[in-house]
Amino acid sequence: MNEAGKNDAKSWRSGKGHRDENFPVASFLIHPRHRGVIMAFYNFVRTADDIADHATLPPAEKLALLDRLEAGLAGANAADAAAVRLRAALAERNLSPKHAQDLIAAFKLDVTKLRYRDWDDLISYCSLSAMPVGRFVCDVHGESRTVWPANDALCAALQIINHLQDCKEDYLNLNRIYIPQDALAASGSNVEALGEPAASPALLVCLHKLAERTERLLSESDGFAISINDRRLGLEVSVINTLAHRLTGLLKVRDPLSERVHLRLPAAAGLTLVGILSGISRRLGRRFSAASQKPRGA
Repeated sequence: MNEAGKNDAKSWRSGKGHRDENFPVASFLIHPRHRGVIMAFYNFVRTADDIADHATLPPAEKLALLDRLEAGLAGANAADAAAVRLRAALAERNLSPKHAQDLIAAFKLDVTKLRYRDWDDLISYCSLSAMPVGRFVCDVHGESRTVWPANDALCAALQIINHLQDCKEDYLNLNRIYIPQDALAASGSNVEALGEPAASPALLVCLHKLAERTERLLSESDGFAISINDRRLGLEVSVINTLAHRLTGLLKVRDPLSERVHLRLPAAAGLTLVGILSGISRRLGRRFSAASQKPRGA
């Protein structure tokens, strides 16, 4: 590894923080007692993600830095503050490093795997790159693993939304394509079309069909928020689900190569309020329904 690689891995951070993400990260809805460990997890993951996505780092150096972060998480070194902090936070809460390790495996794939064969191949990637994030947050809150299938659907949908939004940048900056190869071929499009100023009719058909499939996947998580015991986490999930539905709606009709497919702050704020109110309403409805079904005198 060169001399620069001996620095703390944070030196390779892009500058992107939790407030720059598509979806809330440990927002005000999450109880303060949980925010610290979630932010330690986020900073570790963001550091690793930025290394994998770095435009000029050689692949071998990216992998070496990711290995070092993973070793630091396991206690084998203290080279990187993000790994040290997460290791301490996990130990304090008696939480497993498994979810963070899965994400490191995904970032190594980002370095070594530049194409995805089909939808199933992409979902397999999401099982490492996205699903562990929600599973970790559920574990922090002590939620049952029975919520994992809904969590997995939501997290995979969020990941694919990001892939569709950033398909042009991923191709031009990293030669990385998450659009399934069979979907491109079926529409009569190709890889090179992702680098054009605007999507061709064939590519647009491909991207819109993928957005529709993502919307169907997202619908599998529509009951997730209400199935969560922690009320505040349930509201956060309701907000995320609401934002995701709006984004898939945009991706079904717009061209991500030439049109805006991200939410502006006023729209995101409005949808956040909608998500909170919807979550409160559904939880109250569940409570009244449960109360009405109790036998009198019980």
